[in-house]
Formats: sequence, C-alpha cells, structure tokens
Amino acid sequence: MVENQGYIHYQKGSLVMYYLKEMIGEKQLNAALQELLLAYAYKEPPYPTSNHAVSIFRSHTPDSLQYIITDLFETITLFSNRTIAAKSKPLSNGKYEVTIETESKKFRADTLGRESETAVNDWIEIGVFAKPEDGKKSGKLLYRKMHPVRKAKNTYTVIVTEKPFEAGIDPINLLIDMVSEDNIAKVKD
Repeated sequence: MVENQGYIHYQKGSLVMYYLKEMIGEKQLNAALQELLLAYAYKEPPYPTSNHAVSIFRSHTPDSLQYIITDLFETITLFSNRTIAAKSKPLSNGKYEVTIETESKKFRADTLGRESETAVNDWIEIGVFAKPEDGKKSGKLLYRKMHPVRKAKNTYTVIVTEKPFEAGIDPINLLIDMVSEDNIAKVKD
C-alpha cells in the first residue's frame, strides 16, 4: 500500500511540473531548472531545500501567474471542476459549435485537512474530443485551450472541425481535482 501511495505522489509531482510547464512555458521552466542546477549542482553543504527551487520557479513566472506558484508549492490547493452539460450543433460550413456548461470551485486545505473554499480566479483548460477509435479510451483532441475562470458557473462556446463526442473542463486533469471523473461529459446533439 505504501508503494501505491508513493506512486500517487510521484504522479502528482509529475503533474505539478507538467502544469507549471503548460502555464509558464517550457522555455521558462527549463531556464528555472537550469538556474537551479547551476546554483547548486556539486556544491558543498548547505544543500538547497525545496524553498530554493520554489523561489527560482517564482522568479521565472510572470506576475499574472504568481498564484500558480502559491497553489502548487506553498498551499494545499484542490479543485472541484465539473461539466454540467455539453451540446453541439452542426454549422453550415461543416464545423460544429460546442457549448460547454461548467462549474468550478477552488479549495485550500490546512495541515489537518480542513478545507475552505476560496475564490476561483484561474486559467483552466477547456477541451473537446472526437469519438474514440475502437479499443481506445479517449478520442482525438479537437480543441484544447486555457480559459480564464473567474466565477463558479461558466459557459464556453467553441468551434471544432469534426463531430465532437466528449467535452469538458480540465479534460486531461492538470489540476488536483476532488472528483476528476466528472470533468468531461458526452456531447449531446
């Protein structure tokens, strides 16, 4: 059981770095990692702590995205994103208009695990998928883009070039979500 918990922590750790890369860009993340290595590789004690890494990540993150460093490294931040409904309609040009209704909540937990809701004011991905091919769990990604989420309930309308099958918020689970299975819903015609 402990090994499984370690694997889960490893997955979340990898997810944190992937999310940071998606938000600040691969070039900025690589520059931060290089700065960390140059500053501390093969040095004598005192050795760096996670605070040194967080400080360097913060210095490579734009002011408008500083909240991400706080959420990822300094607090226990959880989300409750869900897709309420997704529907599509064909357009005369052969494309499809997809309307996605979502709900987003953001929580901070203390060291005892007590959660309190905090205002959501984040960039969160919206995604649309085609029907999966036989034997596949997910279909081809038709749309994937970050959108500002400033309130709990939101509606997004996007255009895709193929018939949509599923759509939702945080579709590839970049964020730590309390119930990630409800992020995506089948698209109704």
